[in-house]
Amino acid sequence: MSRALASDSSLRAWVARRQRHSVVYHVGRVLLYAVLIVLSAVFLVPLFWMLTSALKPQPQLFVWPPVWLPDPPQWQNFGEALTIFPFGSYIANTLYIAIPCMLGTVLSSSFAAYGFSRIDWPGRDKVFAVVLSTLMLPFAVTMIPLYLVWRNAGLIGIETPLRGFGPLIIPALLGGGAFNIFLCRQFFMTIPNELAEAARMDGCSELRIYWQVILPLAKPVLATISLFTFLGVWNDFMGPLIYLNSIEQFTVSIGLRQFQFEYGARYDYMMAASTVTTLPIIILFFFAQRTFIQGITLTGIKA
Repeated sequence: MSRALASDSSLRAWVARRQRHSVVYHVGRVLLYAVLIVLSAVFLVPLFWMLTSALKPQPQLFVWPPVWLPDPPQWQNFGEALTIFPFGSYIANTLYIAIPCMLGTVLSSSFAAYGFSRIDWPGRDKVFAVVLSTLMLPFAVTMIPLYLVWRNAGLIGIETPLRGFGPLIIPALLGGGAFNIFLCRQFFMTIPNELAEAARMDGCSELRIYWQVILPLAKPVLATISLFTFLGVWNDFMGPLIYLNSIEQFTVSIGLRQFQFEYGARYDYMMAASTVTTLPIIILFFFAQRTFIQGITLTGIKA
């Protein structure tokens, strides 16, 4: 009888502990979500203000207290902003640079990372350390030497076959940057070696293993690199400012700056143009966010 009572008491104590743990867990989750909602609202306020300012009449931009919702919405601000300034050509120029850079970076960085992660050759780790050391070089240090290299190569100017965009596109075909190589290498090292060994036993070359075995398994990290590259090109200001010397070549970032110089007092037009140039980034991240987060999560598991 006493043994049964002790067992029943232990069971009730275990249930009480589970209930307390469940309460603490749910309270913690509620607090976590509350903090995340507050932080999300803080980050969304500037975007909301940009969108509403793009739809406001000019007088409502400077009143106090501020007008949060436009009354009435001025949808024509978008059309007028895109008409008085050639943002369509600026977006086309940026895409002309971003798409080749994105594809070239994915291919070249993954190809270099395959050599650093899956092929054992003398001095491999030392060479990889040298590649990583280039991350410590700021752009201000290499800016003038790179400009001289591209100028002497005759790739600066609208008359060139690449329409003057060569200095902005060609580096993506030559490795795509140490950071992208690092991301690919770390992800490739998480792929079991047995897959490559089995392919070698079947007579596959290293190039075929890279193309048919490794790349299909590396979609998360490739999507991550693609998104990083697109964002970098889309928001790049210093590169186009240095290498482009014609208004017809301007990219989105340079175009927005030029628009500010000429129509700086029209904040409604400025916000409308900024909203339009921000949309491609939001749309791209919306479609790639799951693969992007997976790539960031899995990269670097194995050193």
